[in-house]
Amino acid sequence: MRKVALTLLICTRNRCASLAATLDSVTLAAAAARETGVRIEVMLVDNGSTDGTPDLIAQWSQDQPFRVSLVEEPRPGLARARNSGLAHCTGPIIAMTDDDCILHADYFVRLLAAFAKAEGPAIIGGRILLGNPADLPVTVKLEDHPMVAPPGGFPGGFVMGANLAFGADVLAAVGPFDERFGAGAPFVAAEDTDFLFRASGLGIQLLYDPLIVVDHHHGRRDVADETRLLAGYSFGDGALYAKHWRTDRRARRMLLADVGDVRLDLLRPVTTHAGVRRFYCFRLFHKARGFLSYSLMGRRTG
Repeated sequence: MRKVALTLLICTRNRCASLAATLDSVTLAAAAARETGVRIEVMLVDNGSTDGTPDLIAQWSQDQPFRVSLVEEPRPGLARARNSGLAHCTGPIIAMTDDDCILHADYFVRLLAAFAKAEGPAIIGGRILLGNPADLPVTVKLEDHPMVAPPGGFPGGFVMGANLAFGADVLAAVGPFDERFGAGAPFVAAEDTDFLFRASGLGIQLLYDPLIVVDHHHGRRDVADETRLLAGYSFGDGALYAKHWRTDRRARRMLLADVGDVRLDLLRPVTTHAGVRRFYCFRLFHKARGFLSYSLMGRRTG
């Protein structure tokens, strides 16, 4: 029997309707992969769902010609759910997507082709398109050309957890996701950025391939929801700065750059977010909140 070439990890919590569409897209993409002789497995993590998610997973799993595994992680938190799933993944390549994303039919084929071209350990992210034009254009990644992250830079937003993959060797080197970050955790975001930050600090290359595509049906249509999302992203980044402040000059450099960017509110104001008047001040304010919150938590637990 051929060994598993790739494990797809999907964590879910109370999103039965969107998860059904995600799983249907996995079925189609897996069929395209089988035509090329590729064997995949799917790892599902139910992060304490109270809707129809368990029944949906059970029914879908029975109908698939590939291996489907279920991990139950009742403690809330996306990073915690990911770590629970990662502990059971067996493929040499581990891909992640979200339970509100739709894989394009050639997703697995394109992903494996990208890893075949990579030289050495790598984290590879792909394109994230807006699934519904009625949704606000956030949590998307639209660049249409390959990119390589500069090794000394800050990787926030370079690639995103909704369309992200890495080798098992990368996971062994970097370690698990920090469960204090991400949805359902104290610092609400930046669990993927922290993982990328630690990886790049070890010299692991971060790559972007626009041929690996998912559609994101995030459902945010209210400006207030977008504003809260942006505030949460900055809050998480600020906590990440505080985490690495003493040990990594990149964190210090990025915070100083954020302070300097405040002048851009006058020189080149960002007008794409209706709920934010002065984008760079807004971002710095919430990063400062995250930095202080992380620092205070360290004092309480230290």
